[in-house]
Amino acid sequence: MSPSRSVLLVGEGNFSFSSSVCKLDSESGSNITATCPQHQEEALRHDGAAANIQTIKDLGGSVLFEVDCTKLGECAFLKGRVFERVVFNFPHCGRKSGVKKNRELLKNFFLSCVEVLARDGEVHVSLCNGQGGTPADHPKREWHNSWQVSAMAAEAHLILSAVRQFESDNVPSYKSTGYRSQDKGFHVEKALLHVFSRSTPFTPVQIVQMEEVAEGEMVHYNIPAELSDYVSRGFLSSDSIHPVKLVQDFLLEGLGKHWPVSMKREPFPLLISAKQLQSCCHDLDILQYYWIHLLQKELTSQAQEDDAVCSNIKATSPPTKADRVRSKGTESLQPVCCHDFNLEVEGGLYLLRPSLLPQLEELLINTDISGNADPQEKIYQSSEVECSKTEEACDDCNRSSSLLCGVSGVVFRSVPISLWALPAFHEILLTGVFPLENEPVKLIGHELEALLSPYGVSIVTEERSLHLVAQPMGLIGKVFASNTADGNNHVTVSASLNLDLLAVLLFSLPDWRLLWSHDPRFLKQFSLRPPPGTSFQPFSLYPESFSFDISFWTGPAWEEKMFHAIVREASCGTVEQVKLIDTFSHPDLSQTSYCYRLIYHSHTHALSHTQALTFHKELEVLLSSRMQVTVR
Repeated sequence: MSPSRSVLLVGEGNFSFSSSVCKLDSESGSNITATCPQHQEEALRHDGAAANIQTIKDLGGSVLFEVDCTKLGECAFLKGRVFERVVFNFPHCGRKSGVKKNRELLKNFFLSCVEVLARDGEVHVSLCNGQGGTPADHPKREWHNSWQVSAMAAEAHLILSAVRQFESDNVPSYKSTGYRSQDKGFHVEKALLHVFSRSTPFTPVQIVQMEEVAEGEMVHYNIPAELSDYVSRGFLSSDSIHPVKLVQDFLLEGLGKHWPVSMKREPFPLLISAKQLQSCCHDLDILQYYWIHLLQKELTSQAQEDDAVCSNIKATSPPTKADRVRSKGTESLQPVCCHDFNLEVEGGLYLLRPSLLPQLEELLINTDISGNADPQEKIYQSSEVECSKTEEACDDCNRSSSLLCGVSGVVFRSVPISLWALPAFHEILLTGVFPLENEPVKLIGHELEALLSPYGVSIVTEERSLHLVAQPMGLIGKVFASNTADGNNHVTVSASLNLDLLAVLLFSLPDWRLLWSHDPRFLKQFSLRPPPGTSFQPFSLYPESFSFDISFWTGPAWEEKMFHAIVREASCGTVEQVKLIDTFSHPDLSQTSYCYRLIYHSHTHALSHTQALTFHKELEVLLSSRMQVTVR
């Protein structure tokens, strides 16, 4: 055991383990507290217990008797104390107790020990091989026949951080005892030590009110509740170490060996008009748009243009605490998402940007050509690329200079819930004008394939475009020709890439939702800016998944898109799959019954059965109140 400032050991039998720890840590300044559930007289009956207790006391430790490990907060001697480590070796209810009783023991112990556990403390639980029910057990028991240690810990908001061999050789004087309430040892060969730590709390759903300038007008609107945790995160800021930023830098440096790349840093609003989108994004699915109803609109006059620009910059900065309003009691500010608008006949419509292409095209049209470098740009260019002047790399991107201009930021898609369906992700969009004779679509596709093929990305040729695909997520980007220019001798070529899915690939993440984690243990692994190909080490091992079904009657105005949005909101994003398993339309009533199966699973938080059920009950409430369904 490594040195620790304060250690609490519970469920001791003959105190041989505590005695060994005291001997090993006698010079480290550790404070050892050893406890057992028996009376002192009963505990002393164990062979060697008296000598071990004396050793603990001689080395500065303390010994407590009659301590119930499931009620540590009630122990008078532990009141007001916290420990950096709580250790429970080979827990057992005694006698021939079954797995259910031992699961209950574990759950109650975890719920109890968090009351005396330091904020960054650890809980160590040693189990015989096979008892834990995790993939680390060899052989692994059937789940229903195991102690389900990670699921029991999740009930106390603890995650399994590590599993390693129980090294009995490091405590040579340790003699396990108490098997089936006898002075008999457990089988410590191939035993496993499970290390648990606290999980961060789930981020509550919020109403995020935004203020931005759109089409010369100051507008106010609310981010849909299920997207509240996807805005103003700053993952692509210049000093960011987030993996999406590392992937972006990797791409730009690679492409910069062949073309100078100018990245624009202007603060683009999240809101765009349907008119902006209609002019360029013909291949996007209108059913995936997040339509927004404005709360308020303030026209800005020409004389206030400068103020409007400043307001635009302010509006796209992270909202202050005053801007973030908890959803409770703010129903009047709820944004209404529209699903049935016709772009051909409706005007004045706004939506969250599903792509950066409209904003990039507008930026290029309004680019002010000058000989000075734009402070809002960053130029990525290798010394191998011939460029006589820096000004050439900052010139107008509409010229045939083989310069790639780029923007990046978060975009939003209202997609059904599935393993690789991202409602928000970071897009990088690069565009440039190239001679037609160079076949620029193939040229850029070839360079991207050279960069990304080592990580499982391949190129699929489509009509007038190339698709970048990888398993298991599917499409992660595309290269396409937008239009021709300069008398049809040149063509505008763009490349759009999903930085989130690329980060999953390049750093071997088990789940894209980890990218949005607030847990500091996630970013800590990227503090040294590891190169692509460095595998992420999960800080939550073997999280359990839970399946719940929900069925209900709906009316004729049923909208599945809204159903998925409410599922995301109610579950705090923990539902990773939604499957329609049954439908039935009543022959006499205008009602249809739907039955869905929801899979709850989280790599970022301690998701227990109790917590998942709480989310599911909240879903039933929201569906009844917002969609007027009748839950069956």
